[in-house]
Amino acid sequence: MSDRRYLVGLIGADIQMSKSPALHEAEGRHQGLDYHYELLDLTERGLPASALPALLDEEEQRGFAGSNITHPCKQTVIPYLTRLSDDAEMLGAVNTVVFQNGERVGHNTDWYGFYKNFERGLPDVAKSHAVLLGAGGAGVAVAHAAIKLGIERLSIFDQDSDRAARLASQLNDRFGRACAEATTDVGAALRAADGLIHATPTGMKSHPGLPIEPQWLEQRHWVADIVYMPLETELLALAKGKGCRTLPGSGMTVFQAAAAFQLFTGIAPDTERMSRHFDDLTTR
Repeated sequence: MSDRRYLVGLIGADIQMSKSPALHEAEGRHQGLDYHYELLDLTERGLPASALPALLDEEEQRGFAGSNITHPCKQTVIPYLTRLSDDAEMLGAVNTVVFQNGERVGHNTDWYGFYKNFERGLPDVAKSHAVLLGAGGAGVAVAHAAIKLGIERLSIFDQDSDRAARLASQLNDRFGRACAEATTDVGAALRAADGLIHATPTGMKSHPGLPIEPQWLEQRHWVADIVYMPLETELLALAKGKGCRTLPGSGMTVFQAAAAFQLFTGIAPDTERMSRHFDDLTTR
């Protein structure tokens, strides 16, 4: 592959509405690159999640520079990689794979994406205590970012309570203090919390609905969602209706995409330009 031509992709389930192809390709054009972004959709191809290694093989054989990885593959992809970046190793989740010199190198740009989006969109909110919904591949990255942002205490809920407990333990070990705990009672946790971070697929077009009971949210809460399709999820619509400050997932998508673009190409993208382009894509 020439140094001006890049073929990259996204592996995941139900990703036909993803804005990543248009977002990446537009920035590629601005950088003077022949840049193509392809979706390898498990759902569209009628494949189970266990087909992931075959899709990685396909990308490698076709000369991809790399691939983004999304639900439900961010953790299951790890055994099929040669090595991990420090961030991916620490978090145990991968959202970007770079194919280079015969290796598959896993990276995690999700935590950076959430960090930058929150820093820009909710810079002055109370951070004594927040509730995190979801301890999967996205949740582990978001949890790390939350503590780095200065959230003093994080209550973590997951349908798999053992997974929530493992994530809380990992955070406490990593940051050297009791900063996280697992919870099985989201309503009670929210009564004591400043805000809510949502990191599950609930609210996506393929997983409609609310991840919490409506009465649990109060005007004093802030709400950050990582879902961006639709841009205003049912959760964010509920929160806005109650007067809460809200943060959509669009900014996280832009910043993690910008970091992935640089990993694929070695070229630093213009994040403000990418943000403007994403806004255009989502308002059409």
